[in-house]
Amino acid sequence: MDTSVFFILLFSLVLSSTAAFESSCPPAKFGHGAFDIRFPFRLKTHQPQNCGDRGFDLFCRNNSTMIHFPSYGDLVVKSISYDTRKLNLLDPKNCVHEVFLNLNLSLTPFDYYHVLKNYTYFNCSASLGPSVTQVPCLSGPQHHVYTVESPVPVPDSCRTIKTVAIPFAYSSYLSDSSFGLGLTWDLPERQDSGSQSKTGWFHLAPKEVHIMV
Repeated sequence: MDTSVFFILLFSLVLSSTAAFESSCPPAKFGHGAFDIRFPFRLKTHQPQNCGDRGFDLFCRNNSTMIHFPSYGDLVVKSISYDTRKLNLLDPKNCVHEVFLNLNLSLTPFDYYHVLKNYTYFNCSASLGPSVTQVPCLSGPQHHVYTVESPVPVPDSCRTIKTVAIPFAYSSYLSDSSFGLGLTWDLPERQDSGSQSKTGWFHLAPKEVHIMV
């Protein structure tokens, strides 16, 4: 077969396959400020399973689009940029620090969108004053949770909770518990729904970090 004919046939096959996929998997929308939900994401109960990749399932709750993470729970999807491959999320409990402490992205097809920097969280029985960044959503009347850039000596009245990698862009917002979260993904534009990916570990039991008071 002539090479040019072969490539014409191959190109026609690709176009036909793409058209068939787009016909059976049109973008979905849900809730206020709705955005397109399309491959690799899939809106459960609205789109067939083959319309998205594993680990990219979204669902609806209280007029919001949500995504579930085994290691943490459910987060609100604020927006999706397919051009930059950025997933913007909000914690419905308004405590992004709890997300940082518990979210294990190795169980997912996602990574943090911004460069990471290590921060240490520690729990103190007494206030350390305004010179150290306190985490309001993890603190209480009898205990005070702080986070500082690692490495740092922990005061005698405190105990270390955990050292985690926090997206560098969030460092100046550490006292704002309602600040959003940006994730990215790295997948082909469309791949076989049965192919293996990092999401094969989704069956593992989640681990939580608990604040002991």
